Amino acid sequence: MAKIKTIGLLTSGGDAPGMNAAIRAVTRSAIFSGFKVKGIYRGYRGLVTDEIVDFKTQNVSNIIHHGGTVLKTARCKEFATVEGRQQAYENMRKHEIDALVVIGGDGSLTGAREFAAEYDVPVVGLPGTIDNDLYGTDHTIGYDTALNTVMWCVDRIRDTASSHERLFFIEVMGRDAGFLALNGAIASGAEAAIIPEISTEVDQLAELIKNGFRKSKNSSIVLVAESPITGGAMGLAERVRKEYPQYDVRVTILGHLQRGGSPTACDRILASRMGAAAIDALLEGQRNVMIGDSNEEIVYVPFSKAVHKNKPIDPELVETLRRLSI
Repeated sequence: MAKIKTIGLLTSGGDAPGMNAAIRAVTRSAIFSGFKVKGIYRGYRGLVTDEIVDFKTQNVSNIIHHGGTVLKTARCKEFATVEGRQQAYENMRKHEIDALVVIGGDGSLTGAREFAAEYDVPVVGLPGTIDNDLYGTDHTIGYDTALNTVMWCVDRIRDTASSHERLFFIEVMGRDAGFLALNGAIASGAEAAIIPEISTEVDQLAELIKNGFRKSKNSSIVLVAESPITGGAMGLAERVRKEYPQYDVRVTILGHLQRGGSPTACDRILASRMGAAAIDALLEGQRNVMIGDSNEEIVYVPFSKAVHKNKPIDPELVETLRRLSI
């Protein structure tokens, strides 16, 4: 394998708090190890359209505490085509980039895997997503901050829910993963979480009603993972109005609130460790791996596992929520 001299760095997909901390860590660790760094703006789109600049230590000064990503992120249909990836590779060669570090979620790492296979480019991925849905890592960058944001929001909604004796469905992000909903429900003392992982096994709304969730309470809060499988908060509220009209139901969709904000200490530390580990991985000759966190230890997870294996929900957490919501 040719010696790596220059590393390209990009963020892709949905932004997540802590991405800037990861950008900082990758850049400074790379420079410390003798590499040059090229920042690629707007993800894969910037790789295709040649939005590539030199990145120095000063480019990443005073960014660790900011949410979002200074490198920006964007969707790129062109990168999904053979011609688009060819252009991206030509731009890499033009800037003498020998390896890529990609910070993003499932879709971003899938794109990295395809590109690496097509052009034999060493690529290391960092799991940057609030969904926490990537296999092989206990935590993804941005998840802890988003979870704290969910808790903060639910605490405030509970004040009005209690005042009006209402049932609130609060929809959180997660696409097809229930980690934010489940752990957010435990952290905020919510009565239940409706998540896609168990929606195919039981009718969670019917179970909720059957268990008499308002027997001893004057209000109830249920966190719902946004997913076609759960029906989302709006779909569930409509069901309640039709099937259980005795309940006064309201919906709050937290949406992009969960993506923003200054990252927590946990996310800053995780992003910093993973960013430094990405450079270690390249120095060790690793390629096509995602940096993961398993039992507080840094691990290398092949892209094939990270993006194709489903990360399971811990059934003990589901049982804990059920026991504590009586």
